[in-house]
Amino acid sequence: MPIFHYPSLSRRNLMAGGAVTAAVTAVSAVPSTASDPEGQGEEPITIAFNLKVNGTLYALAIDTRTTLLDVLREHLHLTGTKKGCDHGQCGACTVIVDGRRHNACLSLAVMHEGDTITTIEGLGHPDRLHPMQAAFIRHDGYQCGYCTPGQICSAICVMQEIRDGIPSHVTEDLTAPFRPDAVEMRERMSGNLCRCGAYSNIAEAMAEIAESSS
Repeated sequence: MPIFHYPSLSRRNLMAGGAVTAAVTAVSAVPSTASDPEGQGEEPITIAFNLKVNGTLYALAIDTRTTLLDVLREHLHLTGTKKGCDHGQCGACTVIVDGRRHNACLSLAVMHEGDTITTIEGLGHPDRLHPMQAAFIRHDGYQCGYCTPGQICSAICVMQEIRDGIPSHVTEDLTAPFRPDAVEMRERMSGNLCRCGAYSNIAEAMAEIAESSS
């Protein structure tokens, strides 16, 4: 049976070796600044394009990495569209793009040149509300109001989805006309969260619009 001889290692030598290893690792992790002496990273790529929002055409020049949500809020100052989770999970940033709902936080602004975008500001005014806005008020479909712009934009698009025959996960018969019943509307609105818990009132507001348009 072979006999193995292990080198003796003192605590001091062990600590010194660990320090050297850590130093080498740290040095290798530092990015090279040969092409970037100030260490500021690469310059952003800016592109000029046009964005049509609420009937107005805007000429913009922005970083290509900018989301539609940030352009609406920070560049066009349309702050009705809210930034919630910024991960496409809460629906607070929902806007209408060419008649369909989109999470603005997940979409790059440069992707929407030529599209028609509608935010909550473009749906109605205090003296002439969109029917869905008026229904939300009648049924108290909001509390703090933070999620309300996204809820209203989604609710409007849900009605259009049903009219256009687009199925959802709970649609049972794909050959029969779709009905805007409570099950369908709740499933389709599941991507819009309300921490205040105004879901039942939102459903009532949508049911009113569905009945009036049927």
